[in-house]
Amino acid sequence: MSARSTALTILHTVKAVAWSFIGLRGSKDSEQNAKKLNPLHIIAVALVFIFLFVGALVLFVNWVVPT
Repeated sequence: MSARSTALTILHTVKAVAWSFIGLRGSKDSEQNAKKLNPLHIIAVALVFIFLFVGALVLFVNWVVPT
């Protein structure tokens, strides 16, 4: 697997997780992604997205409600 192919696979994984995260992923895309993408990559990218989302929420709340 070349470096370019790996980068594209990770980019496709990020795109699939991002669309799933906001709920706009179609069933056709879901089936294609299930065939192409590595489940461990999907889990890793999803965990990163979750940590970023929670971090953004914490920063937002600290900004809105100063102590």
